Amino acid sequence: MRAALRDGALPLLVLGLLAAAPFIGFGQGHSMTLLARAMILAMAAVSLSLLVGGAGLISLGHAAMLGFGAYAVVVLDAAGITEAAIVAPVAMAAAAGFALLTGAVAIRTSGVNFIMITLAFGQMLFFLASALADYGGDDGMTLASRSLVAGSDLLTGDAAFYWTSLAFLAAAYGLSRAIVASRFGRVLRGIRENAVRMEAIGFQPFRYQLTAYAISGMLAGLAGFLMANQAEFVSPAFMTWQRSGELIFMVVLGGLGTLHGAIIGAAAFLLLEEFLPQILDTAGFMLADDVRSRLVENWKMVFGPILILVVLFARGGIARLLRRGPHD
Repeated sequence: MRAALRDGALPLLVLGLLAAAPFIGFGQGHSMTLLARAMILAMAAVSLSLLVGGAGLISLGHAAMLGFGAYAVVVLDAAGITEAAIVAPVAMAAAAGFALLTGAVAIRTSGVNFIMITLAFGQMLFFLASALADYGGDDGMTLASRSLVAGSDLLTGDAAFYWTSLAFLAAAYGLSRAIVASRFGRVLRGIRENAVRMEAIGFQPFRYQLTAYAISGMLAGLAGFLMANQAEFVSPAFMTWQRSGELIFMVVLGGLGTLHGAIIGAAAFLLLEEFLPQILDTAGFMLADDVRSRLVENWKMVFGPILILVVLFARGGIARLLRRGPHD
């Protein structure tokens, strides 16, 4: 009973902390921008968690959906269409369409073959974006302005954009949780455990998994729309396989199989990436200046092992650590 209460309270606590952040010292400048970016990546991680935890499909091309949504913003911006009520649905539909087309091929395989096919599709899109000279090619493209809301520049302000990102994250989480709790979600979990048995009792795994893949792509496309607006810039780097790997790491770091764990993992990943160089600089005060300088410069050599240790020794991720009670 207590565990169930903690399971329900933890997601509300996470979203509540994000809502309270602007009022407890994170309401200005870089801090607000950093948290907004964390929420956007958290949305992409939630969409991937729905796919991995719900359907058992590990995609190394998920960042392609994120990039597809971002490039939809660029293409429409170049055409003079900047209304968010148009741009956001187009970004979501474009990413969902790409997911349907590629998923129809990838989902016919499983395991390593599925991972490699999604990676191949992601890389194809990356190289395609790099070749689009009209939209910046390798160098990327800067937006003329952020998307408009009913003709106003509401999203230009950092505070308004922060609250918009939080609202979309809460909506994406709520939709994903409703899907997981629905009959559709239960069938997906059954397919993840034993696809042959589910097919024997009348369900068609391909259709359910393809639908989940498209929904996941749609949510990632929405995250791409927000990311393009937050940076006011889009480049092929948005859809690299390394970004897909980072999203997987966020899901595992936060807690595989828990949607709110994806939010926690994304925030932890981004904050650690942001502040680790400063921590190393402070912690290395006893070292020679040149040694400390090299340590700070190569901070990723420390970042990687930290993440690996968390995954190895915090089974179930950060969400499980937070969920444990005194007698767990």
